[in-house]
Amino acid sequence: MTQRTFTAACLVPLAVFTLAFLAFPLVKLVQGSAASQDGWAIYLQILQKPRYIQTLFNTVLVSLSVSLAALVIASTAGLFLARNRFLGRGLLLSILTLPLAFPGVVIGFLIILLGGRQGLVNQVLPGHVVFAYSITGLFLGYLYFSIPRVLLTVMAAVEKLDPALEEAARTLGASNWRVVVDVILPGLAPSLVAAGAIAFATAMGAFGTAFTLATNIDVLPMVIYTEFTLSANIAMASALSVILGLVTWGLLFVARSFAGTTVAAGG
Repeated sequence: MTQRTFTAACLVPLAVFTLAFLAFPLVKLVQGSAASQDGWAIYLQILQKPRYIQTLFNTVLVSLSVSLAALVIASTAGLFLARNRFLGRGLLLSILTLPLAFPGVVIGFLIILLGGRQGLVNQVLPGHVVFAYSITGLFLGYLYFSIPRVLLTVMAAVEKLDPALEEAARTLGASNWRVVVDVILPGLAPSLVAAGAIAFATAMGAFGTAFTLATNIDVLPMVIYTEFTLSANIAMASALSVILGLVTWGLLFVARSFAGTTVAAGG
């Protein structure tokens, strides 16, 4: 077998997978969005209806907020855990990464146990404090499963930083704060952008948590679900799916431009 034949044989499974599970479904999705009487004008309808615009705004706002909060929390924790060894470190790390084992429905249920009508917060604090079924509850649910993803990425990036750069900065009189700002953060920047982009993309398309909590919440995955199942409006569900994909892809493209191939590998 020649090298060219071997390479072609290896590429056949990749080509089949790409066509069957990526290209063909995407083509059918785009075609389905124009299957209604309005045709391609359905995208104009989405831009003209306040409900869909508000839903898109809510989804992007929650996803961006989750990404930023996860970056702040997980970067601090990841830097500390990567640079320090102490008793119970492994246990703490396993607890912080535990949400990776939970599906979205379970995370939503945990938020209900915390901030639902019979939740812990409502029982402990005076007054009727219920936040599980609002944007706040959805934010906490998304943050819960975003932190481990960012944490592991940051810890891996911290391990690759050159300690000599930090030692040189301290030798020149830089304070700990200046070392973080001028040496550590620039070194982690590509990984932080990649991790934030992945957290954003995950939150944009998360359904299980939203389905569990979305009593008073409109986010795109839930609207797509209701349009498809309750209204049998396949064209609108397809069009909203295309918009969701384009917005997420756009963010990943911008992040890839800043982070090079890191986001390409992560996303």
